[in-house]
Amino acid sequence: MDFLPLFHNIKNRRCVVVGAGSIALRKIRPLLEAGAIIDIIAPDIDSRIQDLAKKHSIKLYIKPFENNDLKDACLVISATNKKKINIQVSSHAKSLNIPVNVVDQPELCTVIFPSIVDRNPILIAISSGGAAPVLVRMLRTKLESIIPSGFGRLADLARKFRPLVKKKIIDSNSRKAFWEEIFSSEIPELVYAEKNLVAEAKLQKKIEDDVPKNLGEVYLVGGGPGDPDLLTFRALRLMQKADIVLYDRLVSKEVLALVRRDAELVFVGKTAGDHPVTQENINKKLVEYAETGNRVLRLKGGDPFIFGRGGEEIEHLRDCGIPFQVVPGITAASGCASYAGIPLTHRDYAQSVRFIAGHQKNNYLDLNWLELTAPNQTLVFYMGLNGLEIICEKLILFGMNADTPAALIEKGTTRNQKTYVSDLQGLPKMVRAAGAKAPTLIIIGSVVLLQDKLSWFKSKNN
Repeated sequence: MDFLPLFHNIKNRRCVVVGAGSIALRKIRPLLEAGAIIDIIAPDIDSRIQDLAKKHSIKLYIKPFENNDLKDACLVISATNKKKINIQVSSHAKSLNIPVNVVDQPELCTVIFPSIVDRNPILIAISSGGAAPVLVRMLRTKLESIIPSGFGRLADLARKFRPLVKKKIIDSNSRKAFWEEIFSSEIPELVYAEKNLVAEAKLQKKIEDDVPKNLGEVYLVGGGPGDPDLLTFRALRLMQKADIVLYDRLVSKEVLALVRRDAELVFVGKTAGDHPVTQENINKKLVEYAETGNRVLRLKGGDPFIFGRGGEEIEHLRDCGIPFQVVPGITAASGCASYAGIPLTHRDYAQSVRFIAGHQKNNYLDLNWLELTAPNQTLVFYMGLNGLEIICEKLILFGMNADTPAALIEKGTTRNQKTYVSDLQGLPKMVRAAGAKAPTLIIIGSVVLLQDKLSWFKSKNN
């Protein structure tokens, strides 16, 4: 982040605006809405600002700016067209540790004015740090269109009943779940329709009837292969509800960033030959966290039911009486192949596809190699980087042509994606020379021939 977003209470506090033209006018209006005491300093005052000053008791100082004008200010805005004055205002404000905004000159600012979606007391601030104001305006327009005008009234209703809910439901996680249930019920629609008394009566009844639940729930969610745009709507919704998140090493930073900000993050990742947290311990943690009333997100890379041991985890939850949900994710085979431009099936090349676990046990891969060499199919090896040489050698040994097209996709669907295309004989040497690192996916079969023609995704490495 280039700026830390904060909301400041400036009600009845002195704010100084240097300059009194049309640009200053844009900044004065939100200051008025926030209840600030406004002093304006400028040799010439725009007539519209003079009118505002008469209506709102704004003080006008018709004179050039002097450093002493900033005394006791909590915020300074410089809105002049004179670079020398703007620099002077910025420099002196910084020396006094007073937040300063210089209009259209972010390099002189310590604070910036965001674009605001106002549903008081709900406020949404949007900023590009001065990089793309038109894009910010477009985003604000989109948000204005989808957030009901009565959203603020809904927040006022919650504020009115919050002390009562806090008194009735002691556990904080149970309170969160209660409010989420309320905001997903018919009550918001009643508020938007201005049926406030009916909404209050229903909320009062919900509070009286609510029995706090100590038992939590587990969400087993597939995080996809890396690109956060590939998450499902349901996955995003549950990621925002969870109190505790257990995630593995295949979950990308971009996907993890979409988890609720105040959720507790617990890393339980495993790599080949390194299992600092055993599967048994993960199963136990899921149960323990849920039994204390938490909503637990078990976030996995790809799809939890494809080489993700998700079945084992929910089997344990079921045995322990813990409620759970499962949200499928785009598995690495689908995501990485698509982003690399390799269709897994094609009527002219392959009529079936196999997903195969390629990790070794004691330097050995126990697979039905003869079946894997059958024609007109695509082979997809997960976790096969360390055993790449063995995979290629065995397939050739059991009858697959050494010139069969083969590809390895590194960090698929992310901006760091790399695709290595060769054949069975040449792929290991190419991959080792490039120093490819996990996560990777290996695709073998004639469909790889289409990669050059169908490749569409441009990573930063292309």
